[in-house]
Amino acid sequence: MMPLCFADTDKEHVIRKIGGKPEVKKHLENLGFIVGDRVNVITEQNGNIIVKIKETRVAISKEMAMKIFV
Repeated sequence: MMPLCFADTDKEHVIRKIGGKPEVKKHLENLGFIVGDRVNVITEQNGNIIVKIKETRVAISKEMAMKIFV
């Protein structure tokens, strides 16, 4: 298991765990990050990570990506 920000780009990963405070977990869940779902890291730009989850592209900060484990 590793944080999402260290995951290979253009490769499908499965979300194994989401860490952080309850409000952070809820925010990530609202964005579509749910344990067991698949996520692809598309690119990293200026410390932000762009991912594809549920056929949608989402940009999250590196800090948030450190709380998502794949």
